[in-house]
This record gives sequence, structure tokens and C-alpha cells, in this order.
Amino acid sequence: MSTLILKALNKEKPIWLMRQAGRYLKEYKLVRKKQENFINFCLNYKAATKVTLQPIKRFNFDAAIIFSDILIIPYGLGQKVDFKTNEGPILESYNLKEFKKINKEKFLSKVKNVYKALKYTRKKLNKKKSLIGFAGSPWTLLVYIVNKKSPKKNFKLSNIIQNNKEIEDLLKIIEKFIFIHIEQQIKSGADTIQLFDSWAGLLNKKNLNKYCYQPNKRLVQKIKKKYPKIPIICFPKGINKNIIKFCSVVRPDCLSIDSKVNVDLINKKIPQKIVIQGGLDPKFLLGNKKQREKKTLFYLNKFKHRPYIFNLGHGVDKKTKPSAVQHLINVVRNFQS
Repeated sequence: MSTLILKALNKEKPIWLMRQAGRYLKEYKLVRKKQENFINFCLNYKAATKVTLQPIKRFNFDAAIIFSDILIIPYGLGQKVDFKTNEGPILESYNLKEFKKINKEKFLSKVKNVYKALKYTRKKLNKKKSLIGFAGSPWTLLVYIVNKKSPKKNFKLSNIIQNNKEIEDLLKIIEKFIFIHIEQQIKSGADTIQLFDSWAGLLNKKNLNKYCYQPNKRLVQKIKKKYPKIPIICFPKGINKNIIKFCSVVRPDCLSIDSKVNVDLINKKIPQKIVIQGGLDPKFLLGNKKQREKKTLFYLNKFKHRPYIFNLGHGVDKKTKPSAVQHLINVVRNFQS
């Protein structure tokens, strides 16, 4: 079983960070410079392995998360994906007819190097460290595929949520290939899976069940049925108090929370058997040490009587100094002792 989850269940308060391998590390930047584009970078298994292990070597985190991207799935389905500086991901228009023609073998042939990177990483990673595989949740991938870019700007919910056959068919395809992608990651050495529903917060309450709760529930059940020993972390970002309903419907092994979630509500409403992860706003890694320590101890104290994995409420900001990350780790690990 995942050593990360076992440590949490033993009340050890393990730590890893979303986007721990990234642009805030000079060693990452050296590797990135040599890559043609971001998708090619993710599919360069030697480079992906190298940057996956960089934060483990530097900070000795309790888990490595494979260096990849949630948009590997639309790429594998044949949708062109590009990343533009200061803009983020740009996707070409999808073709549902072409998506329907993609079978498992064709999809895996396009993204096989992700699994190769997992195998290489698992061989090189300390056996006491967990290796996390991941995927975007169906709703979040649907948003990118249809919106063709980040929904931070110029987003209309009505453009995505339409009660028509095309959206229904598209969701089924997305869900199918998320499972295929996750299963292959497990077979390649991932001992923990995280599902990122990064844009769940775009949904209003009446649409959460159809587009967030139920798709995540189906995936969790399917994974648990076939791989009962693989723990699943769910991260439904931005749904605030609706996270309680999410948890009761989806029933993940671990619930990752963003910085706006009420931690007292979590302690009151979420069963002890569910591990809690995260919470700290990444901006505290940019601020002064006293503020960072105070907020870090806030989360550690709030969750000291239950299984908890220390993490952020989102990914590490590119402006973060490695010394700030080291300070954070020291605070967490000194609290554990």
C-alpha cells in the first residue's frame, strides 16, 4: 500500500506539494530549456523522470508525483495541445467523430512515455517513498476540451453545460480514457492516484452532482473495484462547503482541500477514516517566514488529531524561493517530532 497514506493513517503528517517539480527550481529550468515544447517535455521519459526526482533529492519529500500534465489525455485523443507563455494551454477545436475512432491501443501508443517515466522513476525512487500518478477529472478535462483554453478569462458555463447528446458522448469518452490512463499508471508503478477537478468551482450547486460528484464517483468505484489497495486522492477545487456532499457521494480515500475550505467544517463533517490533504495558500510561500510558520501551524494544529498530509491548496507558485519550501518542510517536520 501507499507509504504516503500509511504515514498519514499513523498520524505522522507526511508532506509533498502539488507542482513540487517545477519552475521555482533552477535545476528544473536547466532541463526545461532543452525541451522543444511542454507536451514533448512530458513525453520525454528521461527528462520527466529527472524532474520528478529533483524535489525528492533536494527536499526529501514523502512522495514523488510523476511529471506530466492533465492535458495529456486530450492530446492522446488527438486534440492538439500547446502551451503559450503568459497564456497557458491552448487547444485546437476537438472533433467528436475523431475522438470516437480512438481506441485504447492508439491512445496508449501516443502517451506511452508517461508510463515509461513512471517505471524509470519507480526504479530510482527510494522504496519508502510513494509515487503518485494522476489525471484530470472528467468535468475539468471537458472544460479544457470545449473551452480550448484556461477558463480564467472569457468563460461561460452555458457554453459547456448543454443538455445535448454531444456533451454526453464527450463526457463518456473522457471518463473512459481517464480510467485507461490511470490503470496504466498503476501498472507502471504508481501506488497512489490523485484526481484533479481543478475547475469544479465553476459549477453551480445544481450542476455539481451531474458533472462533478457522479463522474468522480464512477471513476473512484471503478479503480477501487480493480485495484482495492491503491488509495485515491480527490481534489475538487473551489466548491467550498459543497465539498462535504462531494465526500459523502464520491468516498475517496483522501480529500485534498483548497485554501478557502473551512477546516472546522471538515473536522466536523468528514469521517476520520478519510485522510485530509492540503489547505495552505501557496501565497504563504511568497510571504515572510513568521506568516508562513503561523499559517502552517494553523493547519497542523487543526488536523493534529486526524490523518493528514501536509500540502498546499493549489500548486507551488513559480516565484517561490526554494529556501521558503525548505522552511515550510522544517516547520512541518519539527511539529511532527
